[in-house]
Amino acid sequence: MHSKIDLSFANGSLNYSVEQWVNDGLMTIFFLMVGLEVEREIYVGELSDIKKAILPVAAAVGGMLVPSLIHFILNNGTTTQSGFAIPMATDIAFALGVLALAGNKVPTSVKVFLAALAIIDDIGAIVVIAFFYTATITFSYLAVALAIFGLLLIFNRMKVFNLAFYLLPGLLMWYCFLQSGVHPTLSGVLLAFAIPFHKTDEKNVSLRLQHFLHKPVAIVIIPIFALVNTAIILPNNFSQAILNTNSAGIIAGLFVGKVIGIVLFPYLLIKFAKAKLQKGINFQLLIGIGFLGGIGFTMSMFIGNLAFDDSNTIINSKLSILIGSALSAITGLLILRRSAKT
Repeated sequence: MHSKIDLSFANGSLNYSVEQWVNDGLMTIFFLMVGLEVEREIYVGELSDIKKAILPVAAAVGGMLVPSLIHFILNNGTTTQSGFAIPMATDIAFALGVLALAGNKVPTSVKVFLAALAIIDDIGAIVVIAFFYTATITFSYLAVALAIFGLLLIFNRMKVFNLAFYLLPGLLMWYCFLQSGVHPTLSGVLLAFAIPFHKTDEKNVSLRLQHFLHKPVAIVIIPIFALVNTAIILPNNFSQAILNTNSAGIIAGLFVGKVIGIVLFPYLLIKFAKAKLQKGINFQLLIGIGFLGGIGFTMSMFIGNLAFDDSNTIINSKLSILIGSALSAITGLLILRRSAKT
């Protein structure tokens, strides 16, 4: 039984379990930080130049489509078809953490490519959540949420650099999204894009907020999310739990589909559109990146909770995510360590 936290308002009540508060509340802060990272990359990072961005974008798109397609083919027409998006997600924190274990000889360009790929992957996951994992929409609340977002964009255009003018309306926008039926984590991303990014340090409130959030997200929010969502009771029949179409789709999507998509789509651009890999990256390293892209932990778990209502299916999905992510992490690490020595 989940303990409840009840907050009542004039026009609505937030009577949710601790797990729901973590997934709908704390994870909004996680998505706010992701949005701020995307904003930075668009202004001054790897996504600011189309020539530098095209291959990470292609890798991310391939890394989302192929795993989702594998799961969909295996589960089309079944009760687990809605889990198609589970293997599409890359956990940027865990992927970069495993990459760090590969040693200092791995080129910096590999880390930059993986980070850009994972950030774009996060954008794709957010879009999928907004469109495919939204229940009945209450348009009055949605209209108010979008109106608040519009107001925040006006503040941006007026060059308002006081964070209070964004965070307080952002909290109200989160509540309106929650009541509208659209997943409230979307409010975190929209808030991030409304906060102004400025190249002058003293005015760059976006970058300051991003730096402020790094430690709370890494030390508090992600561990709490993991604690609340990954408590897995191993099933009595372990083989039955992972030898079903949903589990097979998740494991194959993460361990096989990710690397195929991440390598294939850039390869096609290089072959037919004369695109070029970043300096220091070859196809052996790209394969290693592809396997690290199969570490789906946080985002995959999050989507799994949205995709299913049945507790056994959720547990089996989480177990499959752990297996697929572990296989991907170990394989990617071995490839990258071997590549670094040659």
